[in-house]
Amino acid sequence: MSGGYLTFGDLRSQSENLLSAVVPLMKLLSLTLIGLILAHPKTQLVPRATFKLLSKIVFALFLPCLIFTQLGESITLHNFTLWWFIPVNVVISTVIGCILGYLVAIICRPPPEYFRFTIIMTAFGNTGNLPIAIVGSVCHSADNPFGPDCQRTGVAYVSFAQWVAVILVYTLVYHMMEPPLEYYEIVDDGVEIEEQEMPNADVSRPLLVEAEWPGIEDKVTVYSKTPLIARVFNSISNLSQTSFPDLDSMEEGGNRSPKSIRCLAEPRMVRRIRIVAEQTPIRQILQPPTIASLLAIIIGLVPVLKSFVFGYDAPLAFITDSLEILAGAMVPSVMLILGGMLAEGPNESKLGLRTIVGVTVARLLVLPLLGIGVVALADKLNFLVSGDPMYRFVLLIQYSMPSAILLGAIASLRGYAVSEASALLFWQHIFALFSLSMYIFIYFRLLEYV
Repeated sequence: MSGGYLTFGDLRSQSENLLSAVVPLMKLLSLTLIGLILAHPKTQLVPRATFKLLSKIVFALFLPCLIFTQLGESITLHNFTLWWFIPVNVVISTVIGCILGYLVAIICRPPPEYFRFTIIMTAFGNTGNLPIAIVGSVCHSADNPFGPDCQRTGVAYVSFAQWVAVILVYTLVYHMMEPPLEYYEIVDDGVEIEEQEMPNADVSRPLLVEAEWPGIEDKVTVYSKTPLIARVFNSISNLSQTSFPDLDSMEEGGNRSPKSIRCLAEPRMVRRIRIVAEQTPIRQILQPPTIASLLAIIIGLVPVLKSFVFGYDAPLAFITDSLEILAGAMVPSVMLILGGMLAEGPNESKLGLRTIVGVTVARLLVLPLLGIGVVALADKLNFLVSGDPMYRFVLLIQYSMPSAILLGAIASLRGYAVSEASALLFWQHIFALFSLSMYIFIYFRLLEYV
């Protein structure tokens, strides 16, 4: 039939597209519900300590194995030059997210001490575990729309973007999440009291804190819970100097006499920048997933090494196969951990309902619409790999994720807005079950015209 009427085949095609978009999310939802039931306080079938141990195994073993096997086998020197827009897209989505976050903060008017926090939670999305889980779920069917190499190429694309997100989090986000200077005494006192009253902080720490940064309690430094940048770059006259470390005491050794070496002293601005750089946890960038990405890229770009590690007849194929077996546990483990995190429920938040709704709507509804425009423009400019729907799907997914769970860990490390981060992450992940289903359906429809 014609004349604007839908045929039976068209209706069937639309229903199949809807199922192909919803079913992957239903699979992940089922895994999440299992984790929620196991970790729920009323059942306690699995103790919280077990979920924290599982998160460490995912972080240190399952995720690196998955990244190494899938990215290393897919990447070549030619692909390396073709995939450049994937990490650039992460930066673009973050910039757009910052603008949206600023608008949310202006419109929703959160408490002044959480103005910058609102921008951060809107800007930085989950670029690692959750996108990999979605790709794995979409590809876990014979009739997926991306072909037989769906899993390998999808995970490779997601993994190729992770190093940019990691650098942004451990540098830019780390310093943006420092307690606001003008509210430092209020924020810091609350954190200190809470820590003094709970000697077993590791037991009571929310699961989301360790979900993507296990062992965070070992990374706390003298200056991690202070407004370091504001202290270094601003002269403080209206706050107690005893609340902050002295600039000279930050120097290595601490016993140097600035007056005695005045003529040899470095410029004050250079000195301030150096002090901030020294207190930036840049070493944390080299975490197991990042190391796995770097190894995969290095081996994949060198044909001799690649033929030695990857392939059915490779001398080290038995090791690669073993890593693939371990990698298979990554997706279900991540979703179980997410269920355990949601089982704890939202913490009390001073952010306000209006701001929570604003951040959630901006992150999960508005940003994906803008992402469609960015990817469409990049396609018209021939920035994307031609004829590869998975490439476009991963780019679009980067705009559709809830805020990164790692932000909760950074908030805990900085002693700033921990409960607010927990509440926002909880409600965003609940709402993402519906928004992702809608947008994956839209993405599948758009990819038909690629």
